[in-house]
Amino acid sequence: MSQTAIVSKRVFICGSALRGQPDNSNLGDAKFIREAKTRPIYRLHSAENGWHPAIYEVATGGVSIPGEVYELTVGDFEQLAAGEPPHMYPSDVILDDGEVLTAFLYPRELVEKYEWEDISDRGGWAAYKAGSQ
Repeated sequence: MSQTAIVSKRVFICGSALRGQPDNSNLGDAKFIREAKTRPIYRLHSAENGWHPAIYEVATGGVSIPGEVYELTVGDFEQLAAGEPPHMYPSDVILDDGEVLTAFLYPRELVEKYEWEDISDRGGWAAYKAGSQ
């Protein structure tokens, strides 16, 4: 019985690698699948004075984070993960339609320690960046 190797991975992107954002090229040859948003169980902060987003899951008071779904080769995913800012880590997120994908989250305790701006109500990372120019 042969095993089929996993050759691609679907990822939820909700920060600086979105279409039209400066790090979109970090996705390599990823295939854009669709726009999407999470279930309203996350918070979004502007980490390092707007350098990158910081997303984490909450039990209460969450919002739906807009983003995009991409299909990446395993190699492109590994390259993307290697280029993420310190402390960001891949984890499951739940989209509003129930699909579970990988996204890059940030430890809530660090967000709170540095008191980074909560931008959860700003319409997502791209809208926040467009409004902060």
